Amino acid sequence: MDLIRDAIRETFLLLSQGDSEIWSITLRTLIICGCSTIISFGLGASAGFCLAVLPFRGRAALVTFANTGMGMPPVIAGLLVAVLLWRSGPFGGLNLIYTPIAMIISQCVIAIPLVAAITAGAFMSLPESLFLQIRSLGAGRKETLFLLAYEARLGLMVAMMAGFGAVISEVGAAMMVGGNLAGDTRVLTTATVLLVSKGEFGRALAYGIVLLAMVFIVAVILTSVQNLARKRI
Repeated sequence: MDLIRDAIRETFLLLSQGDSEIWSITLRTLIICGCSTIISFGLGASAGFCLAVLPFRGRAALVTFANTGMGMPPVIAGLLVAVLLWRSGPFGGLNLIYTPIAMIISQCVIAIPLVAAITAGAFMSLPESLFLQIRSLGAGRKETLFLLAYEARLGLMVAMMAGFGAVISEVGAAMMVGGNLAGDTRVLTTATVLLVSKGEFGRALAYGIVLLAMVFIVAVILTSVQNLARKRI
């Protein structure tokens, strides 16, 4: 009980004093995860749309691959990116290993299949009559894409929320390709793991609270947008 009480006391002390290290790591987490989410959603949603709408050979296999990627362990993604970016690897000359860019790449590898699979499911759930109606109206490619995306907007919001959840909670790949370097690649999740291993439970708990608050705020914003879109149906 003393350990828990001391940890809670230190947590409130750190948060109330506005510890600079916590907020610098929080800002870095927002930047890295924000970039990963935007890139993952852009690429994943585009891939999901193609898988759902465009007829081509091997589409079923790619859909299966995307669904398989939904359950891919993050450490496998981290291992793949680490091998590619290692100094003796194919892209080692770019010197990206142990950098925020490497972390963004690994998080995108994790989130893109998830976003693509959910997006494909959202478009596949649309009634076939909608496609026929859009074609009968003579809509062009851009108009067709916009109309389909509007009808599948709730599913797209779910895909974005899932992608953000995948990148913000990731630890293994981030440590593998980022190195958890202080002031450079250390984010809230990796910092929390390090602090627990050192027995600094108070600061670790403070980081955990900030991480939960960040996830809650983003979830509230996306849920509000989703509810607004639902009211327009």
